[in-house]
Amino acid sequence: MMGDYEKRRRQMVDVQIAGRGIRDPRVLKAMRAVPRERFVGEGMEEFAYEDAALPIEEQQTISQPYIVAAMIEAAEIVADDRVLEVGAGSGYAAAVLGQIAAEVFAIERHEPLARIARKRMAMLGYDNVHIRVGDGTLGLPEEAPFDAILVAAGGPVVPVSLKEQLAIGGHLLMPVGDPGNQQLRKITRVGQDGYEGQSLGAVMFVPLIGEQGWREDGRQTR
Repeated sequence: MMGDYEKRRRQMVDVQIAGRGIRDPRVLKAMRAVPRERFVGEGMEEFAYEDAALPIEEQQTISQPYIVAAMIEAAEIVADDRVLEVGAGSGYAAAVLGQIAAEVFAIERHEPLARIARKRMAMLGYDNVHIRVGDGTLGLPEEAPFDAILVAAGGPVVPVSLKEQLAIGGHLLMPVGDPGNQQLRKITRVGQDGYEGQSLGAVMFVPLIGEQGWREDGRQTR
């Protein structure tokens, strides 16, 4: 079965990732290395290499492989970077990031998910990936600045806290907009108080819940 998963993983990367325009060799290598079947919900392993979001614990989802690869490529991460991921979920994207960056911090608001993700990192030997529990909209100021920040949930705006924790020259990727009408935004910090933004197209993510995101009832927090 292990060999079958490896074959399907290589095929996924060739067809769904490289075949759809992802060119960064570091991203392709990382996607080939991380066993997605270890990060999906129990009983969903056979679907791990379909290009689709899948259910995981706590009624959350693991993002489709292509969007994970696209966001990581757009973040322009290099080997000595320190990266923040907001919305760790099962830990899959953080694990892929950890194959490229020097150090990855991932925040998850659901403590059970964070606990499971930590176990996965330990079992796979991904010791440069650190899973924290907390409000991802506030980032991790004690670990900032970050060379890249990736947000795996959609908010009404880009949280000020995250922008402030981005290193000058760094890139922040986040879905922005009302649920059902989100655009993937790439924000580059060009100076102490300067940011440039661009849209990378329409996406669909779960809501970003937190102090600088959406409330549990779907309203904007501020």
